[in-house]
Amino acid sequence: MSELFTAAKAAFDRAYAPYSKFHVGAAIRAKSGRVYSGCNVENVAYPEGTCAEAGAIAAMVNGGDTEIAEILVIADSDQWITPCGGCRQKILEFSTPDTPVILARLNGETHETSIGKILPGGFDKSYLAEG
Repeated sequence: MSELFTAAKAAFDRAYAPYSKFHVGAAIRAKSGRVYSGCNVENVAYPEGTCAEAGAIAAMVNGGDTEIAEILVIADSDQWITPCGGCRQKILEFSTPDTPVILARLNGETHETSIGKILPGGFDKSYLAEG
């Protein structure tokens, strides 16, 4: 198994999802080569929880990296689970449209797409005026 899959699966195993029972893990390989992971953390006061992707991004930034080379998201589902809309925007903030987004199942199957494909027309820094 890949390093990203292993890190995301370990995060999946630690997810705190007592309400939905839907665990999600994510792992990012930063441009530096370092790997960061995160898991979903629910809260009884919906929607105050945290997504796995957001947790992995926070860990990456805290680790001193700000560029995503690739991200893997894992969930226990027969469907390919993609990041939510908010997380897609968060991923784009630290990547480019062609950055790989790897969707994974617990059995090791993966499907690769890109952040640009799952967030067409994403809002980025080019929309903001300079200065």
